[in-house]
Amino acid sequence: MKWLIGFLLALCVVSTAVAGEDPYIAIVNNDVSANPFYLSPKYLQFAFDQEDFWVPVCDLTGTFIIPGPYRNYGRGCEQFRSQTPVNQPEICDTTGVVNGVGDFSFFGEPNARVTAGNSGWYEWYIRLPKKPNGELNLVLQCGILKPNAFAIYNFDAVELCAAETGERVADNCSREEVNPGTSPVIEAALPTIIAKAYPGPYANPDFVNPFKLTAWKNPGTYVLSGGTQMTDSESMQILDGGYKTRVLLKSCMDKSIVVKLPVTGQLNSAGDSEFDLEAGDIIYVRMNIPRAGTTDIYCHAQSLRVMGIGESPY
Repeated sequence: MKWLIGFLLALCVVSTAVAGEDPYIAIVNNDVSANPFYLSPKYLQFAFDQEDFWVPVCDLTGTFIIPGPYRNYGRGCEQFRSQTPVNQPEICDTTGVVNGVGDFSFFGEPNARVTAGNSGWYEWYIRLPKKPNGELNLVLQCGILKPNAFAIYNFDAVELCAAETGERVADNCSREEVNPGTSPVIEAALPTIIAKAYPGPYANPDFVNPFKLTAWKNPGTYVLSGGTQMTDSESMQILDGGYKTRVLLKSCMDKSIVVKLPVTGQLNSAGDSEFDLEAGDIIYVRMNIPRAGTTDIYCHAQSLRVMGIGESPY
């Protein structure tokens, strides 16, 4: 009998552990529709049908309703917005084909482009498919080319004229070299990031007003500076779109921003109260492109992924 009771207790402990935490990947629209051009099979197994978890793609019942309609997105729906039209190909597909003027065949998603020397912006509204149990990764992946490269080289451009934001661009799809004492990156040419959390249908009733998210500097000390009200420091930075939120993107490659897990009652450096996040809450990210930009930037609906570890819904 003692052996049986011990076995049953062990089984209960194991069952609790198995039902705990697992990875998730969230995109604009239902996560299960993630385009396999951007995700390996290893990642795709964590892109779930969020509506099986009662997390709606579109919702009009929450405290905050995503604005709309906008382009092909309805009011209350996860969405991607951009200053420029979504009429460009996926330049990261080297097998793409130009069929005619403005007519392309390619793998991936259609893009919006901000060209060098022009300002612009991109916005993403993404619902969390699970209650996060750890830090959130905001993963950006856009196509970056030297100016006007696609018009000259078409889908060969990324193999001839790939770039990174803030690059000192020289003639003939080359990079300008610098001497010691000069940064190879033009800081004023880098995009900046705003990131906020908005309440969803299952949010804490007190979570009414959005709050800006705070990023860990990586690598860094990971020290929570400031105590109950955080301060921007060598370890963390509020994502408010200021010059300290600049990001350097490499063409067709991931750039991950690690966001501190929000905690109810914690104040960010702007004095806004954080709240524990729940499944269905909205992560909003805006990337602003400065007029001083030196490269052509191509981003699309799935250029932002929210990735993390969350509670199993079952």
